[in-house]
Amino acid sequence: MRDKRAKFVKLANQRVGKALEQIRLVGNLSNRAAYDFSEDDTRKIVKALQKAVQGIKERFSESGARAEQGFHIE
Repeated sequence: MRDKRAKFVKLANQRVGKALEQIRLVGNLSNRAAYDFSEDDTRKIVKALQKAVQGIKERFSESGARAEQGFHIE
């Protein structure tokens, strides 16, 4: 049991740290001097990130539902 906990803690620290860094990098896309984007693009990005977080919440809940999704802007 203790080994499973140690593995969880190690991987959670690594994966959440990487995810937070990638979210920070997505935030860098808000630089209008470097990028051209619409409000619709912004809504799509935020909606996709919110859906991903909601999917994580659901997977950690009692139901354990799997919600895999992708993302694409045209």
